[in-house]
Amino acid sequence: MSQHGVGPRAVSRSVAFLLTAGVLAVPALAGCGSEDPAGKPLAGQDIQPAPRDRITDGGTLRWAVDSVPDTLNIFQSDADATTTRVAQAVLPSMFRMNAEGRPEANPAYLESAKVVETEPKQVVLYKLDQQAVWSDGREIGAADFAAQWRALSGHDTAYWTARNAGYDRIQKIERGDNALEVRVTFSRPYADWRSLFSPLYPKDVMGTPDSFNDGARKKLKVTAGPFMVKKLSRKDEQITLTRNPRWWGRPAKLSEIVLRTVPREKRAKELAAGTLDLAEIAPSEARRITVAARPRGSSSPVMGPEADQKPRKAADKHARQQQALRGFEVRKSLEPAFTQLALNGAEGPLADERVRRAVARALDRKELAKAVLKPLGLPAVPVGSHLALSGQAAYADNSGALGGQDTKEAQALLADAGWVRGGPIKEQKKKGEKAAGAEGEKAGKSSEGESGKDDGEYIVGSDDKDRQDGKAHRDNDPAHLAQDGKQYKQPHQGGAPGAYAPMGTAAPAGREAAPLAKNGKPLTLRFVLPSGPGSQTLRTVADRIARMLERVGIGTEISKVSDESYFKDHIASGQYDLALYSWPASAFPATDARPVYAKPVPAADGSLNVEQNYTRVGTDQVDQLFDQAVATLDEGESRSLIRKADSRIWASAGSIPLFQRPQLIAARKNLVNTGAFGLGTPVYEDMGFLKKGAKPASGPSAKGSATATP
Repeated sequence: MSQHGVGPRAVSRSVAFLLTAGVLAVPALAGCGSEDPAGKPLAGQDIQPAPRDRITDGGTLRWAVDSVPDTLNIFQSDADATTTRVAQAVLPSMFRMNAEGRPEANPAYLESAKVVETEPKQVVLYKLDQQAVWSDGREIGAADFAAQWRALSGHDTAYWTARNAGYDRIQKIERGDNALEVRVTFSRPYADWRSLFSPLYPKDVMGTPDSFNDGARKKLKVTAGPFMVKKLSRKDEQITLTRNPRWWGRPAKLSEIVLRTVPREKRAKELAAGTLDLAEIAPSEARRITVAARPRGSSSPVMGPEADQKPRKAADKHARQQQALRGFEVRKSLEPAFTQLALNGAEGPLADERVRRAVARALDRKELAKAVLKPLGLPAVPVGSHLALSGQAAYADNSGALGGQDTKEAQALLADAGWVRGGPIKEQKKKGEKAAGAEGEKAGKSSEGESGKDDGEYIVGSDDKDRQDGKAHRDNDPAHLAQDGKQYKQPHQGGAPGAYAPMGTAAPAGREAAPLAKNGKPLTLRFVLPSGPGSQTLRTVADRIARMLERVGIGTEISKVSDESYFKDHIASGQYDLALYSWPASAFPATDARPVYAKPVPAADGSLNVEQNYTRVGTDQVDQLFDQAVATLDEGESRSLIRKADSRIWASAGSIPLFQRPQLIAARKNLVNTGAFGLGTPVYEDMGFLKKGAKPASGPSAKGSATATP
């Protein structure tokens, strides 16, 4: 689900920043022709659509989530994915995302919204639905818009806000010709005005710092969606949403939605026990459900090859669970987020743009996408943009600005940077030494001090324990490739949704080429990955990246760290050379993506303000293109500027988009209008259970299941 981001926060840390700007020829953009370079989403929604007249009136949807959020205020820094889910169900949004990830006016709240003046100032006129009221009976109106603007404008520091992007450009908000009209006047042109007031909180929440900071953390007394918050229980780890009796739109089909915290590794068990109806799951669970759903008498085994070795009792329990899982199916799509390889350009070898470009040219992105997505039956296409996904308006494949996999070109770039194959290497310390280009922690700390087990650092080519105990072979199984989707909270959030790390680690082994050296030091990069539960899911991805790099003479030193410290102590603070994590895509990249790629600048205290640019790579030109894109009201020109910015981001090689994240949802077969939403926003009032004997609608998204791998 697309989600609006949160405002820039500085990462307070002193970093010696060095960047080789480099003047690069950027190829002509694909948008020059008649064909729209944005294309279509690589995978559509898979939600088992059904008309409302075939859906039962009533019922409770039990939906697994990763956490009960610390706050129900999406504009606070500790908001998470569940905060967003609740806000979508209970609060107004002037715009929501369609199946292509593009904003469209929400007819439940708006009759229209458009720019009515551009000179001397930009003015947007919102015409609200005549029946739109808060759950306390008060009409939604200009007072609510104005309260949210004042809270998020950044002018009053008593509000503990995590974002002000866009709201800081508003000059005034006033009532229009009647109570249903809201006029918003901007001090500066703002292309992404559709990103604002989605969601819209009541003035009861936004009106004072106290109500903003604390009032909406544990409850929302006043709402205006098809559902309202009935109860939030941290003890039971669940949030109960119930029908809003004052809802004026199409009545919600469900009586209640219960969002309950269920660890991902326990979800298959709870689905089988009948205590869940809907849950995001890992590929291994997706295969179990797919196998269970096959017709009786299928030659495919219900259990894995290890089944004969299980105790009889455990085998019977597994068989009963498989029988219970026959009532579910897997709905699959691609998340509005992409996994990237991040290259820390603050110091060391990766401060040299030539080395970063060599790393990028060593990667076969098609192979990596195929390894992750093909076993799941999803389109194995590399992501071609940092700023949008296929189907979104700003998308164009600009990867040509950097170039594809080319071993000879990578080697030439390294040679030009002074790295010599087989050059003399001074004796290095075995333990406690920083990896080249990283202010890293000692190996002992990262392994036993954080994760509690011996999973710290090793260098590609060493005789690591994974090879000795046979794990390396197991980790090449495609079953371990896709991400589990676990989200990592960030200590510092900027104008885009928080980055979250795909779980994974690597156990590369064997040398195919002599290492490169310069000034007596080998070219070895510290590859930092999380090590918690589910970390094996990107093990082979990291392994393949390491092997690709080794072919051109670049060594990798794998460092596995605890999930809790991954962003706080490593990514945000710059303690890494290479890392795998993901960014959500935004329909408003001029606003939301700018802090992710903005050029770091020195702060007053001497530290480096990187906002959300954890690679520390940026240029003045990219910043200027973002500034121009957000300030033009010509949508075509704004898209063109965004695509130019993306080309230059590719050329600087600070991060390399790899593939769109898989989205696998286990859903009860008779549950309709929900599942894998892809780029779109859920429509909560249409979710429900089919009437007995009713059939869902036919069509490409009417049914979906994950492909089981042999």
